[in-house]
Amino acid sequence: MRLIFSLIAAFLISTTYAQQTETVDFERIYALLDFNFAEGTVSGDMEVKFTMKDHADFIYLDAKNITKYEAVLDGKIVATHTDDNRIIFTQNFVKGKTYNLMLEYTAKPNKALYFVNNGGFQQIWTQGQGKYTSNWLPSIDDMNDKIEFDLSIVAYPGQEVVANGVLKEKEEVEDKFIWHYEMSEPMSSYLVAVVLGDYRKQRRLSESGVPIDLYYYPEDSLKVMTTYKYSDDIFDFLEEEIGVPYPWSVYKQIPVKDFLYAGMENTTATIFSDAYMVDRTGFTDRNYVNVNAHELAHQWFGDYVTETSGTHHWLQEGFATYYALLAEAEVLGEEVYAWKLFQSAMQLKEMSDKGNGESLLNPKASSLTFYQKGAWALHMLRKEIGDEAFKTAVKSYLQKHKFSNVDTEDFLAEARAASGSDLQEFEWKWLRAVAFNYEDAIATLEDYPVIQRYKRTVELRKQSFGQKSQKLFNLLALPDKYSGPEAIYQLADVSPAAAGRIYERAFYTNNPWVRQAIAQTVSKVPAAMKVNYERLLNDDSYITRELALMNLWTSFPKDRHQYLDKMKGVQGFSNHNVEILWLALAISTLDYEEAYVRDHFFRLTRFTGNRYSFETREQAFTKLYQLQLFEPKSLKNLIEACFHHNWRFAQTCRQILDEVAKIEHYRKELKKLDISEEKEKQLLAEKLG
Repeated sequence: MRLIFSLIAAFLISTTYAQQTETVDFERIYALLDFNFAEGTVSGDMEVKFTMKDHADFIYLDAKNITKYEAVLDGKIVATHTDDNRIIFTQNFVKGKTYNLMLEYTAKPNKALYFVNNGGFQQIWTQGQGKYTSNWLPSIDDMNDKIEFDLSIVAYPGQEVVANGVLKEKEEVEDKFIWHYEMSEPMSSYLVAVVLGDYRKQRRLSESGVPIDLYYYPEDSLKVMTTYKYSDDIFDFLEEEIGVPYPWSVYKQIPVKDFLYAGMENTTATIFSDAYMVDRTGFTDRNYVNVNAHELAHQWFGDYVTETSGTHHWLQEGFATYYALLAEAEVLGEEVYAWKLFQSAMQLKEMSDKGNGESLLNPKASSLTFYQKGAWALHMLRKEIGDEAFKTAVKSYLQKHKFSNVDTEDFLAEARAASGSDLQEFEWKWLRAVAFNYEDAIATLEDYPVIQRYKRTVELRKQSFGQKSQKLFNLLALPDKYSGPEAIYQLADVSPAAAGRIYERAFYTNNPWVRQAIAQTVSKVPAAMKVNYERLLNDDSYITRELALMNLWTSFPKDRHQYLDKMKGVQGFSNHNVEILWLALAISTLDYEEAYVRDHFFRLTRFTGNRYSFETREQAFTKLYQLQLFEPKSLKNLIEACFHHNWRFAQTCRQILDEVAKIEHYRKELKKLDISEEKEKQLLAEKLG
């Protein structure tokens, strides 16, 4: 009977989980957190305030990977147990009563909280969306339960701590500091964030007086101005364009190593990939402007108002994508807005033509749908109802549903009220239909000169070179980054000699994307082009310089020393793209710095270690495989990288390991490796078969 009763009780509890938001209102969670970097654990001392909406026999917190816990409710021990993903507190809870729960716990997360070696310095960061904050902080995974989260974090001197909200106090306790952060408004738990590491910051103020804190690594001080270029302008523009003041007290932006995505809009604290920390040359190819604007827009669309479920995910990603395009147009020019919509229209058309179109209200839709089709829906709605009605609808939607959850009907209701239209056709064509209405969409871009020029340029593909050569030559005078490169791409099947006049002009254009197109398409450099091509080694683009070095080194063996001397000491992006190529070529070049070849090899091998970013490591592993120069240290690093939290990088490393394991002398080296991690031992045994 006891077993049967237990099974019945477990069933009743499990079937009631989904209804807890109707039973309990979690109002505030305070947590004092202490991270153990060596063990990969977090210990917390929590206070949870909640009020019962109805009578209940138990409540729960989502909590994964809990190794220890102890709970007290209103000063008394409460019956507590865990299942796989929750801590359950059993008692007769009374409707209308407010309770205070004290919980001490330790967790060892396997996701959502990451302990990273950043160049020898400890770095910790979180990612709740898609991973669940409950992996490291007992909370409520349901985004419909909004809670005020106030966090205090223990850190050593020299470590900077960033979390949601305003820093109220930095308290010194013995040999450590406790950083006390406080939120004044509620948010969904997936937006809770903590970053700990070696940082400096620059504070700016928006026109409305909101503090904007821009974080950076000490060694990146010279990259602050270029990385955060336009940050103030974007902030001020979005406040004015959206028509609702920034809804929080402060805004912070923090780069982290090996981030899972481009950026994440945690409330008041955007975390983004440190790959976007760039100097002036890096800005040409990899700038933070769009990501910056996208994540800031989420502070309204996602954080201030939050979707009720994945069915309405476009209300977050579509809005953020759309407003990021508007912000880019404000600071970079309207052609960026038109061009990016044009590009996404082509992608959506291709997906639709293949029969893979998706409704915006499909909770399992792709990112392309939620982000780009969502942005297109807003673009088309604004065209249909006009600027004034559109802005009125957005403002009313945000104000009416602030700090709460929304669905698509909530927004449509405001759009109908502002426009006086029933919007039935719009709803069907842009929200519910799976096909992308390409013809209607592209017609709205016809008046943009950049689109007109590009479409005329593409039409030239149908003409012979003799017919279009003068037109291609003239296109190189255009300032945009789209038609000029397209002109160069159309020379792919034309001999460099025949197109010499066009290439000559292209080399001297003030358009870096035209010159980059040459580096991308002319890999075998003819002697007649050599002098001009060598100028690409000085270009304001690390992509162009990397390609030019490789192509010149390959094309002119007698001048390899000259090219290596020229590019020595150039790092490239933060992923060391130019430097890693240089090391591989220096090692491969006969008689070049023979006394330092071993040093070059050691430097290349060091780049495979986990103190470097996964982008750096991936390039280093690839070059070592191409050179067939793996040794025990890099092989151990390769095996360790197979378990990296970035699954794409881990997958690439496993593919490289597969190939390495096929080579007999490497198989012998792999068998001799001293590996302590059990999962790495198992993987190696599997690969060696």
